[in-house]
Amino acid sequence: MAGKGFKVAIIGCGFVGASAAFAMSINNLVSEMVLIDVNKEKAYGEALDINHGLSFVGQMNVYSGDYSDCKDCDIIVVTAGANRKPGETRLDLAKKNVSIMKDITANIMKHYNKGVILVVSNPVDILTYMVQKWSGLPANKVIGSGTVLDSSRFRNHIAGILNVDVKNVHGYIIGEHGDSQLPVWSATHIAGTKFDSYISKNNIAVDKDKIIADVKTAGGVIIKNKGATYYGIALSINRICESLLKNYNTIMPIGTVVNGPYGISDVALSVPAVVNGNGCEKILEIDLTDAELKALLYSADQVKLVLDEVKNI
Repeated sequence: MAGKGFKVAIIGCGFVGASAAFAMSINNLVSEMVLIDVNKEKAYGEALDINHGLSFVGQMNVYSGDYSDCKDCDIIVVTAGANRKPGETRLDLAKKNVSIMKDITANIMKHYNKGVILVVSNPVDILTYMVQKWSGLPANKVIGSGTVLDSSRFRNHIAGILNVDVKNVHGYIIGEHGDSQLPVWSATHIAGTKFDSYISKNNIAVDKDKIIADVKTAGGVIIKNKGATYYGIALSINRICESLLKNYNTIMPIGTVVNGPYGISDVALSVPAVVNGNGCEKILEIDLTDAELKALLYSADQVKLVLDEVKNI
């Protein structure tokens, strides 16, 4: 049986939204899922396609709808927005998607009566911050997918290099979901053994800079080869939604508006946080080295530079 009584809306039925809907349906995560898109035919087609496979996974009510269906949702996932075009700067994209997101937020809030808004559209830190302000919801109720996918890529690279199960690799990428993101090497471990100690004991040579470069460019590599990234982020969305719906208290680096922790305020970026039925239950201030803290503060400043340009849109 599908998740008892859980209802999720996915706004935006492009590659990311449709893949997230598919991932959630395979996991039979909810009992009701509504797909919303300006292209109503696309949303209808995606819902119909998933319905035709439900006999293999279990009963769910999957349908296309409109913003009025945001009522009574446990989670509203927003993946809608423009993609970055060749030659376009991140600021250009930010301005375009902030305008789109302002309209989406207004439409959601006409019908919103409960639940968490999960922002996935890019630039995710900027949009998470703006949606929280526009919606007037408490910061814990508006979260971003943040660096959850970056952290998964990080763990995947390490697992490949060390030839261990990725589930035995723990580590975070924090800060901006973008160029100024940073790895927390001091908190990275392999089944309880600190990363540096593990590679030293096992006599493994590791180029940390290359790992980080590969994580940062991973999205670009995928886009170059297949045109867009959507499976990795879809599985990230599924994992975040699972933690929210099942009240798992999972610690993950979601995007959230930070006011105080790490000496950072009035900006959204990714830091380890406890995710449960309340949304972002609490931000964890993990021990960072001086260099890591400095890099995190720099990352926050980079996000603020873009925020300052779009705050009044």
